[in-house]
This record gives sequence, C-alpha cells and structure tokens, in this order.
Amino acid sequence: MSGLSQIDIIVIVIYAIGIFGLAQWVSREKAGHAKDTSDYFLASKSLPWWAIGASLIAANISAEQIVGMSGSGYALGLAIASYEWMAALTLLIVGKYFLPIFLENKIYTMPQFLEQRYGKTLPVIMAVFWIALYIFVNLTSIIWLGSIAVNKVAGVDQNVALIVLGAFALLYQLYGGLKAVALTDIVQVTLLVMGGLIISYLTLNEISDGQGVLAGFSILTERVPGHFDMILAPDHPFYKDLPGIAVLVGGMWIANLSYWGFNQYIIQRALAAKDLGEAQKGVIFAAFLKLLMPVIIVLPGIAAVVLAPDLAKPDEAYPTMMRLLPPGLLGLVFAALIAAIIASTASKINSIATIFTLDLYAKARGISSEAENERRGGREKHLVLVGRTAAAVAVIIALLTARPLLGNSDQAFQFIQEFSGFFTPGITVIFLLGLFWKKASEAGAIAAAVASVVLSYAFKVGMPDFPFMNRMGLVFLISLALAVGISLIFKGRGDANRITMQGVSFATPTTFNVAGVGVILILIALYATWW
Repeated sequence: MSGLSQIDIIVIVIYAIGIFGLAQWVSREKAGHAKDTSDYFLASKSLPWWAIGASLIAANISAEQIVGMSGSGYALGLAIASYEWMAALTLLIVGKYFLPIFLENKIYTMPQFLEQRYGKTLPVIMAVFWIALYIFVNLTSIIWLGSIAVNKVAGVDQNVALIVLGAFALLYQLYGGLKAVALTDIVQVTLLVMGGLIISYLTLNEISDGQGVLAGFSILTERVPGHFDMILAPDHPFYKDLPGIAVLVGGMWIANLSYWGFNQYIIQRALAAKDLGEAQKGVIFAAFLKLLMPVIIVLPGIAAVVLAPDLAKPDEAYPTMMRLLPPGLLGLVFAALIAAIIASTASKINSIATIFTLDLYAKARGISSEAENERRGGREKHLVLVGRTAAAVAVIIALLTARPLLGNSDQAFQFIQEFSGFFTPGITVIFLLGLFWKKASEAGAIAAAVASVVLSYAFKVGMPDFPFMNRMGLVFLISLALAVGISLIFKGRGDANRITMQGVSFATPTTFNVAGVGVILILIALYATWW
C-alpha cells in the first residue's frame, strides 16, 4: 500500500492525542493523594462492569488476533472462530466458579493465590515463568505483528513502528497504571468493533457488487462453502490445527481455562472490580463481545479468499481488505488496529510490573503491599516507582528481542500457541486442584508443572503429527493424575492452605443466569448452523 492520505493521518493523530489525554485524565488522583499499589496495580479496586468487560476484550484482542486470526480465516475458514466462541462459554465458568473464590480471598495476582494455597516455592517459580512468557512471547509478538501491520498499511519503516508502538504503550499506562488502561478500553473496544464491522460490511458489499451485505454473505458461502465448516473432518488439510470434535470437548478447554481464568493480565481486570456482582456483569459483557469477534476478525479473512485469492501469505488478508476503505475511514480503522495493539500491550506491561513488584520484589524485600498506607506511605510510593521501572525495562527488553525471536517466523500466532502450550496443561491442573481439592499439595503442583513441560516436549518430538490440541488434553490428564498421586503421598503442611471457602457462594444473580443461558443458546445455534 502506498501509505495514508492526509485526512487519514489527521484522524490517527487526533486518536493518539485523545486516548493519551483520556488515559491521564481518568487516572488522576485527588489533591494530596499519591498513588499507592492499590491505585496503580488494581485501579483502586473500583472498576465498573463496563470497564471490566471492555478491558478483558481489549487486553485479549491485538495484532496477533486481528492479523493472525483473519489470516487463519483466509487459510482454513470459520473453524478458527471456535477460539472466540468457546472463550465466551469459558468466561461464564470463570465468572460463576473462579471469581467468587479469588475475590473473597482478596487475591490481586495469580502468584499470590499460589502462595496462599500451596506455599512459597511454587509462586516464585510461576512468577518468573509468567514474566518471561509475557516479555519474550506475548509482548514481543504483539509489537512485532503490530509493526508489520503499520508498515504494510502506512508505509512506516518497521523498526520505527516497533519503537513508536512500544514507547506509546509504555507512556500510555506509566502514570495511571491499570486504571488508565481499563477505563479507556471502552473507547478502544468501540473503535475496534466499529472498524471491524466497517471492513466486514465493505468486503461483503464488494463481493455482491453493491447489492448489500446479505447478498454478499450468501454469495461468499456459495463460492467457498468449505470455509464455513466449524468442525473439520480428519482428511481436512488443517485438521492438525483444529482436530474436529476435540475442539469442543478436548484441549481447547485447557487453553481457555488457563487463559481466561488464571492469566494475570486477563484476570487482573476482574480482580480490580468494585465487588463480585460488578465483576460477573463485566464477564458477561465480555462473553457477548466474544460472540461478535469472528464477524469483525474472521469474516474479512474469508472474504479475502474471493477478493484477493492470490495472497503470498494468509496474514496479508486483513491489511489487504483495508485497501477497500476510502480516505478518512481508512484512518479510523487503522486507528482501531493501533488501539487494539496499544491496549493489549499496555495491559501486558502493567501485569509484568504487578507480578514483578508485588510477587518478587516486595516479597524479597519483606515489604507489605497491604493497607497501613499512612505508616508505610514511603514504601507504597517506592513500590509504585519499582513497578514503573519494571514496566520500562520490560518494554526495552521486548523491543531488543522482537526481531531476533520473530524476524524469521512466518506465523507469530503459532509461535505463541506452541510455546504457551507447553505450560498450559500444568497451569490448569495447579489452579483447578488448588481451587477445588483441599488435599492438593505443593509437591503435587510442582510435579504437574514439570511434567507439563517435559511431556509436551516429548510428545512434540516423538509424535510430530499428533494434533496440538489433543496433545494438550493428553498432557493435562497425565499431569492431573501425577499431581493427585504425589499429593496423596507427599501431603502439604497443615498451615500451607490459607485459601478460605467461608463466605464463598457460587450462586449467581438472575441477570447473570439469564445472560448466560442466552450465550449458550447462541452458541448452540451457531454450531448447529455451521457444523
């Protein structure tokens, strides 16, 4: 693409100035009040439901989803939408069964939960792992794919784009922390949804030669019927990526539970809610948004099969479809893409700072991050400064390692899935047993974590054609059995488990139940239609 028009650039500049200013304004403090750890890392425990739901989606949807999933839509079709639609169902489980325990026990980070449940060794191991994962996998992939998108659409040098994206995301949340991220994400998500719907509308209208969206969709289903199968047959060329019915009852559940239930930069939004009811309403809002995402992300990729059948790489589908946009609208949709990149990057930066500061630095220095702020005001300010420093260092490391790690990778999305999938089964075992089985011990949990990595690698090397999702499911079952067995042999100390179930209720309000049934019925209709 030759680049952006003057009106496009004006739109993007207005967005950048507006969102940066809004982030600083919503995270301002009252006169005389300095930010403490609750303000910076948990948005003062005051997030409303709409901010939680929007922020969950903004943290989740970024360049690897928009560019990568649209590319997968181009290559294999609507089946890739299972990642989005099954996530909606997973969010209902998280809201009903996980959040009541986390919020009743005043959990603010996942390593903190592990410490209160198992002991002091496991949370340090997992804190280091999560920081490494967020920096070297998530952060690098987002800014790398984002820089590619900026380069292809705007013609900006990729190295310049890389630095600008990383620096803007850092500055965006550096002062305000989680509050700056979460309270502006409603704007980011609105832009993202609007931009995606505009592209879907224009692509379908183009396919129908101006006869409208419904006509375009009908023509698209007739032209590429194989791209509208949700459950792939064993002889499908992409069966290894999405192994048929196992998508609904197998390994995808392991990945989704780990991602939406036990992933710091995702769950942190719900942990910062005013109360449990607000958190659950936010989760429901996010679930409905997940149902909409394939229309915004996957559909343009499928449309590109008809409109641009000769693309060199599937990941070029979304940027190519953006060429249909007239000046002005292109700037708006490009701003939406940048919004998704910045929101997700800022979320990960803040979570890295949170885990490093509260779970590693504060514990190593013996600094409490709980209340008593009047007596420990200096320490609170110090911890916030440490968090900001950690955020800056993380971005610098990611910028320096993005090209060496991903420069030769054809599919950064697969890089993320492959690396994360080594650990996902073990993480899911550790948390599920920690939440719902009193006899689970730290020895059993550590065994599950180690077994997850060792077995995943062994199966990958020994059975390279074994579908990735099935491998995760198998490793999960073996790790689960191992954790249970070792927990029964090597029992935990009597005082190791400080997670209480007193006051925890899994009963949910009528609004949650009705909305949850609505999500399930929509999912049944979608899969029944496109099975």
